[in-house]
Amino acid sequence: MTSIQYQWRVTKYNPNDRDKDGYYPLKEEWTCPSEIGKVINEKEFTLEEYLQMENAYVDAVMTFLEESGIHSLRILKLSEQTITEEEKESFLYDSGFEDLGFQEDKLMNKEEISLICRMVLRNFLYCELYLKDKFFVHFGWDYYMYIGSNVHCSEALKKVSKSGLFVEKMKSPYYVTEDEIIREMVWNKIGEDSVVGEETVKGIDLDEFRKIFHLSSEHLVIGSFKIEKEHLDFFQKYVRHKIDLKKYEYSFWSYT
Repeated sequence: MTSIQYQWRVTKYNPNDRDKDGYYPLKEEWTCPSEIGKVINEKEFTLEEYLQMENAYVDAVMTFLEESGIHSLRILKLSEQTITEEEKESFLYDSGFEDLGFQEDKLMNKEEISLICRMVLRNFLYCELYLKDKFFVHFGWDYYMYIGSNVHCSEALKKVSKSGLFVEKMKSPYYVTEDEIIREMVWNKIGEDSVVGEETVKGIDLDEFRKIFHLSSEHLVIGSFKIEKEHLDFFQKYVRHKIDLKKYEYSFWSYT
């Protein structure tokens, strides 16, 4: 895995308002679209204000993509949320979300990337976006966003900074290299959530994982994957635990 050279934190937060520890002790800020309609700093936070800022975030992603010469990204670490009928009636819900067909490792074009960014920013799902060894977009808590590219993107830096966002050179806290990743098989009793056992999985070429989980050659093999019956023979060769599907449910976890 080649390191992505240039990384930035892109947010609506002015670094001049931070204390020495990076916090905002004196200034109240909205951090989530669920706060629309609330009074913040003696002023109602409106939908119009929210959408203006959301557009700036999405435009920032597209601007960095453009200068990097990249036209598509893959979905990584997908975590879909259950969307209720009430949420679908929300002014933040876009019916276009339903047409995206979310799937781990799926290659998304620019139009789809724009919609995905909005869906993540609105807390309808979580994922990272990436192109192996070339580009990434990470979303953090409290409306933090991180972008990485192997292109310096000097024009994008200027354009995004003029949009009202603040771009700071900073390594993404969600960016990992291969030597930082731990891979384990974990199991829980059927019908229960609590993990009752785990075992580190070593000595397996990443392409082997990609093959059994039907991932592209670009996938970083990071995230969580359900171990199915057809995977048993493969994993049993590498773990001491005797796999028992009648008693346990198994997953493969790859994390830092």
